[in-house]
Amino acid sequence: MTKYVIKGGKPLNGEIEISGAKNAAVAIIPAAMLVDGSCRIENIPQISDVTMLLNILRRMGAQVRTVDRHTMDIDCSGVRRANADFDMMTRIRASYYLIGALLGRFGEAVVAMPGGCNFGSVRPIDQHVKGFIAMGAQVDVRNGTVIARVPEGRLHGAEIYLDVASVGATINLMLAAVYAQGQTRIENAAREPHIVDVANFLNAMGADIRGAGTNVIKIRGVSRLTGGTYALIPDQIEAGTYMAAVAGTGGSLLIKNIIPKHMDCITGKLQEMGVTVQEGEDRMLVSRFGPLRRINVKTYYYPGFPTDMQPQIATVLCLAQGTSVITEGVWDTRYKYVNELLKMGANITVDGRKAIVEGVERLTGAKVTAWDLRAGAAMVIAGLCAQGVTEIEGVDYIERGYEDLIEKLRAVGADIESVEIPDSEEQEVIKIG
Repeated sequence: MTKYVIKGGKPLNGEIEISGAKNAAVAIIPAAMLVDGSCRIENIPQISDVTMLLNILRRMGAQVRTVDRHTMDIDCSGVRRANADFDMMTRIRASYYLIGALLGRFGEAVVAMPGGCNFGSVRPIDQHVKGFIAMGAQVDVRNGTVIARVPEGRLHGAEIYLDVASVGATINLMLAAVYAQGQTRIENAAREPHIVDVANFLNAMGADIRGAGTNVIKIRGVSRLTGGTYALIPDQIEAGTYMAAVAGTGGSLLIKNIIPKHMDCITGKLQEMGVTVQEGEDRMLVSRFGPLRRINVKTYYYPGFPTDMQPQIATVLCLAQGTSVITEGVWDTRYKYVNELLKMGANITVDGRKAIVEGVERLTGAKVTAWDLRAGAAMVIAGLCAQGVTEIEGVDYIERGYEDLIEKLRAVGADIESVEIPDSEEQEVIKIG
């Protein structure tokens, strides 16, 4: 086990290049299961969730070849079974995308319930199941396993209305519908950029998907997807995290390899806070030299402010002048990280889905824990902003979604390192956690 040690109080200055989108990668890799032959995926981030998914495919019989650090050739033509390694699949949320892919390809799927981050509520898959049933599948969830089968052998098109604009359900139903007989129509579909990326990948391989990025997606089933090459979009949340970091520490960062339009929901809030953002074609110069102003933030589905940026913006608001209000509009609760910020001197009160953040003069270094991926990113930002030394445990969560985090931050002036936890301390961490 390792921990991050940060000596804070240093402004960030320089350039950071954004990696491929984690949320696109963990959906497009399972989507490769639908391709008849080899497909090449470029701009893949080197993160633990991606490594886990590739290992799951290998265990199922797929051939995965590394072309370079960010490019993989994946050939799933040798996969002959519709179930995957249970233990491996319980470690990541994206395991549930294999339900749609396997149902579409084999007419059956046996998949563990998703794992990954835990921020206070079980990740529901009711909207996924609702859609699969509408398309002709029988679905049973028992003993932590989803068992889905299509008695007729092949899914059929259906009209599906999602009760909430679920990203996971939208992607999973798109995957299932690629080979379904007839047309599938998903209403109240989620519109996040990585949903468009998944649709573009599938279309590049021969699928017929229209409307991705709107609230109505139509998928006309095809008989075969063939191989091809596809490059993932850059990671919106990684870029937003570094934008929040420089907003908190001060300084000036040139953030490269981004799609500025995807950042609008984050950029607007940072500008309200007094952060300067200058956009280029595929980059942004983000600077903060004056005081931070209070704002109100409500997270919501895209194009609203991302729930995956809520902990990071909350951390920065700890240093803003005045009182800010954060309303979580997606998850019932996502405030487990608040107790960690309180250890560092923050003044935050949580009431249901709302968090009231009273700005303080400074944060102070402390020993804290990353309770999930984005909360972990928030702890890193807090450590960068704080006076003194911050030690962050539970960094495995952080490494699920951020490629070369330490190297990127050190290159722009941060004093951060990864340190092995001594055996005695490791036992105490395991005991508490």
